Amino acid sequence: MLMNSSTGPAKLLYGPNGFRQMTAGDHVVCAVTGAPIPLDMLRYWSVERQEPYATAEIATQRLLAGA
Repeated sequence: MLMNSSTGPAKLLYGPNGFRQMTAGDHVVCAVTGAPIPLDMLRYWSVERQEPYATAEIATQRLLAGA
């Protein structure tokens, strides 16, 4: 899943069971809070929206708000 990292945000393609790193980077930015999420800590994302979330609570809030 992970490519060689460089400092800065990575671009990912989110799938239902994982993600593919499209450009090098060491983190992504939470779509709701703007907080950096290290790639090795990334657990929550939306495949449909192609966006990452820092926590399960933030992911749930975002998904319910868009329903």
